[in-house]
Amino acid sequence: MKKFLIIVAFVGLLGLAACDMPVTSTPAPSQPAGVAHATDVAVKTQASGLTTEQENVTHRLQEDNKPEAIKHLYVISAYSGQCIMYSTVKGKVTSSGKRLRPVTVSDHAGGGQYNDDSVDGYSFNANGVDYRSNELPQDDGTFGSSNEYIYWWDTQNRYHQVYVSGGTFITISDQPLPIKSITVNIEAVNEK
Repeated sequence: MKKFLIIVAFVGLLGLAACDMPVTSTPAPSQPAGVAHATDVAVKTQASGLTTEQENVTHRLQEDNKPEAIKHLYVISAYSGQCIMYSTVKGKVTSSGKRLRPVTVSDHAGGGQYNDDSVDGYSFNANGVDYRSNELPQDDGTFGSSNEYIYWWDTQNRYHQVYVSGGTFITISDQPLPIKSITVNIEAVNEK
């Protein structure tokens, strides 16, 4: 908190000092190689009218929400490259940070109509009480955060998700992957 206040005070002093400085025009900054920064890039869209990135997000949401879908989960050691766990997944893997309701809410005590417009955002009713939150539901209808991952479809149209964490990485696919062996290492520790 102290660092934040010091930074705010420093920025404020710089702003005051700049008030008396003459205004001069400077050329637009360029990259070290002398190449100007590109700002207006025309991105082509697919036949659907969406960009490739928008289509990927749309396709992932559809893939993740297929009723009764079966996925394949592999936990792979980042050190040896061996698959240390395999499991089928019914539906999808869900992060523990996901919620059905927002975490930060403002309520109208006593129930009834919610009239306070000082909180913008999402309105909902729970147990007869009207709530409002500045959190909005995500594309999948949930609140909260997921573990970071990347995803793609390969040239055989197999869906892949990869989560990287510490000494392992987790791969999820909609089809079995050609993994040579699976090693489950269970060590017994003798306590004395």
